[in-house]
Parts: sequence; C-alpha cells; structure tokens
Amino acid sequence: MSLPNELVWGSVLPTLLGVAVLVAVTLAVLWFARVPHRWAPAAAVARGALQLALISVVLSGIISNLLWVGCALLVMYGVAAATATRRIGWSARHAAVVFGAMAVGILVTLAVIFSTGAIEFSARYLLAIGGIVIGNTMSIATLTGRRFVEGVIARWDEVEGWLALGATPRQATRDLTRQSVYGALIPSIDQTRTTGLVTLPGAFVGAIFGGVSPVQAGLFQIVVLAAVMAAGSITAVLLSQALAPVSTKPVALA
Repeated sequence: MSLPNELVWGSVLPTLLGVAVLVAVTLAVLWFARVPHRWAPAAAVARGALQLALISVVLSGIISNLLWVGCALLVMYGVAAATATRRIGWSARHAAVVFGAMAVGILVTLAVIFSTGAIEFSARYLLAIGGIVIGNTMSIATLTGRRFVEGVIARWDEVEGWLALGATPRQATRDLTRQSVYGALIPSIDQTRTTGLVTLPGAFVGAIFGGVSPVQAGLFQIVVLAAVMAAGSITAVLLSQALAPVSTKPVALA
C-alpha cells in the first residue's frame, strides 16, 4: 500500500517541481526580452506533458502488437504532416506535397533499416525508430518549406527578373530550393557531427538506461542518426522540388 505514496513523493512530485521551475525561467527570460508569444513555450510543455502521459498509458498496452503499433505510427505521421503543413501555410496543394514527401522519406528509410537487419524488426523497435524518424522528418519538412517560402519572398525581385527573362518558374527558384534543403538539414547535420562530443542523444541514453550495453546503444544510435538524415534528405528534396514552381509572390508566413 505504501508504493503509490513512494512513487508520488519520490518521483512524480520532484519531476513536476523541476519542470515548473524550468517553465518559469523560460517565461521570465522571454518576458524580460519582450518576446512576442512568450506563453507559447509554456503551453507547448503543458501540452507535451499531457500527451506523453496519455501516450504512455496507451503504449503500455500495444507496444508488443504490430497492428496497433502501425496504427499508432499512422496517427503520429498524420499529426506530424498536418503540423508541418500548417507551418508553411495550409492549402490543399501544400498538404498534398508535405504528406507525400514525408511518406516517401519515412517509408524508404524504415524499409532500408529493417530489410538490411540493421535493427531487428519487431513492434517495439518499429515504434521506437518510427516515432523518432517521423518527429525529425516533421521538423525538417517545416524548415524546408519555411526557408523556401521566406527565401522567395526576400528575393522576389530576383525571381521575377528570371521569369521576365523567360525562365520557367522552377528554373527561377532553383537556387532557393537547394538552399532551403541544406538549411533545413543543418540542425540534423550538426547533431550528428557532435554526437558523443557535445551531446548524448536520447535514444543512446534511453537504451543504456534500459540495460543495453554502451556498444549496442551506440550501434542503435548511429542507425537512428543515419535514418534521420536519410528520411530528412528525401523529404526535403521532394518537398522543395514540389514547391519550386512559383509564378506569384507567396504570402508572408505567420
């Protein structure tokens, strides 16, 4: 009967206290700097905590079932693609290209991982790798789309000049598509280059806490890093190419 109390006082409450203090620090810094939407990080943490609590309960019952894990990944993918689409301006065309580009990147990457035997194919590993790849692909898709749109707006005179000289809409934005892809991949590239020197990635630390040897955890993490780079590259290239044909100046992003 004493276990619930020990769990609350020994784990949950200190965690909530630490998170509350960190959120307060975040709000104080943003308020002092008069940053707009300063409540957004706090709201994101609260929403993330609630979602993690719910998903923890749900996953505890489906983590060994391939069918339910597949359904969970589909939900993750749908939310991720919708979020990325909203960030670059919601429209039917944007939704189609984002959902399509992310799907190709994710499916190709997971197919390579499990077909080569880099990681054992099981519900548990599919959920872990799939969730990581989907989340990172969402971020890369968002950065690619926003960098492209913002680049076109900033250099519209140049794009318009190329169009006036007879270039096709795709040709007029060719340089911008390449820059948007590279810019979107920079965070993933930096994370990969500094792994083990600057940061210890969550997958690596989590594997060790789960009882896996450091060598096995390192192998798992390098597969994760390579997967993120592959899925992100495919998604970024496909998305930028789909967005490239621009004949009118885009609306500024919020």
